[in-house]
Amino acid sequence: MDHAELTTEQVLKRDIPWETYMTTKLITGTCLQLLRRYDNRSESYRAQLLDDNGPAYVRVFVSILRDIFKEETVEYILALIDEMLAANPKRARLFHDKSLAGEDTYEPFLRLLWKGNWFIQEKSCKILASIVSARPKSQDGNIANGEASNSKRKITTVDDVLKEGLVEWLCAQLKKPSHPSRGIPTAINCLATLLKEPVVRSSFVQADGVKLLVPLISPASTQQSIQLLYETCLCVWLLSYYEPAIEYLATSRTVPRLIEVVKSSTKEKVVRVVVLTLRNLLSKGTFGAQMVDLGLPQIVQSLKAQAWSDEDLLEALNQLEDGLKDNIKKLRSFDKYKQEVLLAHLDWSPMHKDPAFWRENATNFEENDFQILRVLLTILDTSSDPRALAVACFDLSQFIQHHPAGRVIVTDLKAKERVMKLMNHENAEVTKNALLCIQRLFLGAKYASFLQA
Repeated sequence: MDHAELTTEQVLKRDIPWETYMTTKLITGTCLQLLRRYDNRSESYRAQLLDDNGPAYVRVFVSILRDIFKEETVEYILALIDEMLAANPKRARLFHDKSLAGEDTYEPFLRLLWKGNWFIQEKSCKILASIVSARPKSQDGNIANGEASNSKRKITTVDDVLKEGLVEWLCAQLKKPSHPSRGIPTAINCLATLLKEPVVRSSFVQADGVKLLVPLISPASTQQSIQLLYETCLCVWLLSYYEPAIEYLATSRTVPRLIEVVKSSTKEKVVRVVVLTLRNLLSKGTFGAQMVDLGLPQIVQSLKAQAWSDEDLLEALNQLEDGLKDNIKKLRSFDKYKQEVLLAHLDWSPMHKDPAFWRENATNFEENDFQILRVLLTILDTSSDPRALAVACFDLSQFIQHHPAGRVIVTDLKAKERVMKLMNHENAEVTKNALLCIQRLFLGAKYASFLQA
C-alpha cells in the first residue's frame, strides 16, 4: 500500500517481532515486558497502564524510535503515540516528566520530519507539536524535558525544535507539500497550535511564512476546506498579536480576503475568528481606513442582524462596530480632507459621501479665501484622472447643498463653465457628477427667482 494513504488503524494491525528485537539487543528485557503488556490491548486497559506508568512507556517509545530504523516499526510506534495522544491530549505532558531528565524526547520526531515517508512525517509533526505545546510554561527554552544543566550529552532543546526544525518544515509544506491533499492542512493544523508560542511567531515571520497563509484565506464550501479556512484564520488571529507579523499583514491582501470571507461565511466559528482578527487589527496603522473603504461597517451591521449563539462573537461585533465608528470620525476630519485635495489624490473615501462631514465642515471651506474650493476648480481644469474629476464635481455639489451661500460662492468662482465642459466627458462617472453639480446650481437660481417674484 502507498505509505501516503496509510491509516493509524491499518498500521496498528501489524504484528511487530519484539522478541527478535530483544534478541538482537535493540530493546531491553524490561522494554519487552512493557510492550507485551501494552501491545494489542483495549483502550481502557492501555489507559490504566499509562496512568500507572506513563513516563516508562514514553521512554520505551522514544528509545525504539531512536534505535530502530525499520520503517514498519517506526510507523507502528508513531501510530501508538498518536493514538495515545488522540485519546487524551493531556498525555503529552508525560514527555516532560522529571524521570525523563536527560532523555532526548524531541530528537527522534525532529529527525523523522525530514527523513520519513508521508505517514511518518505527518505523525511526527503532530506529536512534536503536541509535546512542545504541553511543556511546562516555566521551563526555560534552553533546557529541554528536565535536562540537567550539567548533562554531558547534547540534548535537543525546544529552541532547536522551533527555530531550526519544525517551523522550517511547516513552511516547506506550505510552499511544496509532501502530500497533495494533506500536506497543507497538516501544516496549518500544527501552526494553529504552535503560533500561541511567541518564539514560533518570531521564527515563522523570519521564515517569511506570513505570505504563505494569505492565499489560503478564501471562501470555503466543503467541510474539509471550511476547517482549513478556520485554522488559517486562527493562525492570522494569533499573528495579529505580534507587531512584526502585523507589518507583513499590512503589505498583503489579508484584510480584503478576511472581509470577503466574513461576508460570505455562515460557519459561526469562522465568522468569530475573522471578526476577532479584524478587531485586533483595527487600531493598527492604516487598517482602520482600509476596512472602512472596503465597506466593513455595513457588513458588521448585517452580521449583527443575524442570530448568533456565541456571546463572544456578539461582543466582538459590537467592539468592531464602535471601533469603525471612531475611525470614520477620524477619516472624515476636515484636515484629512484638505490633505487629500491639496495633494490632488481625490478618491471616494468615506468622508465625501457622509452628510455629517458636510454639515459639520461646510463653513471650514471659507478658510484662506476659499482655498480648497479654488484647488477643486484647478483639478477640474488640469486633471486627466476621471475619478478625481468625478469626486471634485461631487464635492462642489455637496458644498452648494450644505453651505448657506454655497451657490453664490461657487458661481462667483466661475465654477459653472468648468463643470459644464465635463457634461460631455467620455467617462460616465464624471458626466453623472457634473450633471448633479449643475442641477444644484440651477436649482438655486430658479429658487431665487421664485422668491423675488
